[in-house]
Amino acid sequence: MADNGKGTAAGAGEERAIRVLLVDDHQVVRRGLRTFLEVQDDIEVVGEAADGAEGVARTEELRPDVVLMDVKMPGTDGIEALRKLRELGNPAKVLIVTSFTEQRTVVPALRAGAAGYVYKDVDPDALAGAIRSVHAGHVLLQPEVAGALLSQDEHGGAGGRSGTLTEREREVLGLIADGRSNREIARALVLSEKTVKTHVSNILMKLDLADRTQAALWAVRHGLTT
Repeated sequence: MADNGKGTAAGAGEERAIRVLLVDDHQVVRRGLRTFLEVQDDIEVVGEAADGAEGVARTEELRPDVVLMDVKMPGTDGIEALRKLRELGNPAKVLIVTSFTEQRTVVPALRAGAAGYVYKDVDPDALAGAIRSVHAGHVLLQPEVAGALLSQDEHGGAGGRSGTLTEREREVLGLIADGRSNREIARALVLSEKTVKTHVSNILMKLDLADRTQAALWAVRHGLTT
């Protein structure tokens, strides 16, 4: 999409639009997503890709804030694309958008690093809200998806390590489970955002967890939600 001036620092305090990349092997799906998202004042569609391999390449090239990623695609699927992006250290938040609801699809996608998961029949306004939510650092899981992950983790993980967390780290973890971003946690606990980031890093290290999604699920499973 041609540059229309959205997202430039034209005025004091003005925030740039959320840059979004669409990755889906169905052109009609990409067209429908683009048509809706382009009317959102705070969202800019910066590109498209028709499979996972192209999605990885375009994510590296365009550096979007959020990637809307299908799971089932020919060649490199969405889960493998997610793994490659994490291996590359790409900071884009990946929001899975799919019609497939089986646990065997949901769980691997989230374990591969997805920041959230919505279905293709999601209400358009809810989809825009989901994009804003993951961009802000929230973990976005539908209840049945969280349940699938929790049931898989029930007998494993870092259950015996909760005693290694400090009281402040437990507070931070509880707020992560409530879907708070680092900025919101900092405000709630009257800390700097840098201090919150340090606490999050320590939590992941102590519990041997890969990301905030796993941390949120761990907290739910161990009753640390507020």
